[in-house]
Amino acid sequence: MKNDKQNFLAVDELLQLILEEIDIGIHVVDQDANTMVYNRKMMEIEMMNEEDVLHKNLLDVFTFQKNQSSTLLDALQKGKVRKNIKQSYFNNKGKEVTTINDTYPIMKENKIIGAIEMVRDVTELKQSVQEGILKNRNTRYTFEQLIGTSESFKNIIEDAKRSAKTSSSVLIVGETGTGKELFAQSIHNASKRATKPFISQNCAALPESLIESILFGTKKGAFTGAIDKPGLFEEANGGTLLLDEINSLSPNLQAKLLRVIQERKVRRIGDINEKELDVRIIATINEDPIEAIANNHLRKDLYYRLSVVSLFLPPLRERFEDILLLANFFIQKYNRLFGHRVTNLDENVTNFFLNHNWPGNIRELEHMIEGAMNLVENETTISATHIPSRFFNENRNTSTTPVVQRQRDVTLQVESKDEKSNLKNTLLNKEKHHIMNVLNEHNGNITQAAKQLGISRQNLQYRIRKFNLLND
Repeated sequence: MKNDKQNFLAVDELLQLILEEIDIGIHVVDQDANTMVYNRKMMEIEMMNEEDVLHKNLLDVFTFQKNQSSTLLDALQKGKVRKNIKQSYFNNKGKEVTTINDTYPIMKENKIIGAIEMVRDVTELKQSVQEGILKNRNTRYTFEQLIGTSESFKNIIEDAKRSAKTSSSVLIVGETGTGKELFAQSIHNASKRATKPFISQNCAALPESLIESILFGTKKGAFTGAIDKPGLFEEANGGTLLLDEINSLSPNLQAKLLRVIQERKVRRIGDINEKELDVRIIATINEDPIEAIANNHLRKDLYYRLSVVSLFLPPLRERFEDILLLANFFIQKYNRLFGHRVTNLDENVTNFFLNHNWPGNIRELEHMIEGAMNLVENETTISATHIPSRFFNENRNTSTTPVVQRQRDVTLQVESKDEKSNLKNTLLNKEKHHIMNVLNEHNGNITQAAKQLGISRQNLQYRIRKFNLLND
């Protein structure tokens, strides 16, 4: 027993071992802000060596932006305990570091003698979240992950599910940010080709000379530097090839593409032999295909070949009932990534979201939520202070008539033509009009309207969705 005790590590050796092996960054400073403890994980996160930091003053090593302070210094100088705080700063080489911190003052006899910070790397958090979603190297989305309860959106999903049962070409039409690639991946994952490759190429991202060789492949000696290399058609053989923004290709390249799709054969640049193909083509376009044909952005024959199944994705401004649902999804996503605990939007932000025109669609909504979450500290609510003021000014200038009022004007015109409603419908219509009148009296403020109606906010929001009051 005595020998066992002698062989066991001393306490300080044990603590040192734990500090070096633990997968959390540990940074401890004394009362003068000089670093006393700086473990291996912290070095990895901040991309520095121990000698760069140890026994040096915090502000001699790290640089913080004007509007940001060091959480360690706040703990040391103000005694602040802060948890799950996202912080960005620069190391001694000028490289930006972003972390999620838990910071505590170290007290002795009611006096602050130092501070300790426990750090998680945001990059690692992002990777762990993504790894939990990815099913394979190329696709992550399925129909179950598409978010929306509006009728137009649900109808599109049903059409897309039916198309997944065949191998026909699909043309997905939608504005930028409406989720075209998400639908393409969902179709692939619901099809018999799900275990085969899914290859995606943005046709607008590369010059024509390069995109041609990428699509069709090259044979060694075809041009200077050319090697034997398969194109995307060959790589996707047996699976699905997504051609994003097909309307950005030149008419000449579209003609070559049409030939490959029709004959189901591909010939590499510089080769005389053709290879048989079994590839499903899904193409996307971010403008009306009829206008694209009229403007010579899309060949008519290619359009007819691709649009065996056509899916027209509605823009977010036509899916008002889905806006708050999507906003909540993105809030939860960035809660996980940033270590926040945000649970809701305040009234001003809610009203703004429901009245904004969303030219960037779902992508714009996600970016706005991500931007707001970068400014959140200990709050649980996203408020107007977290949203750039230019958006509120723009909304006031461009939308003088509330969404609810515009819906009311249209509804009254339509319903005045139909007097054949039964008692139940008559009561429902009166309830609907009364709710619209109260909402308009309060400029769409849900809390104030609910108070006047004598019902809860949740109850009123349910009725807004039930009567489809937020569609323009």
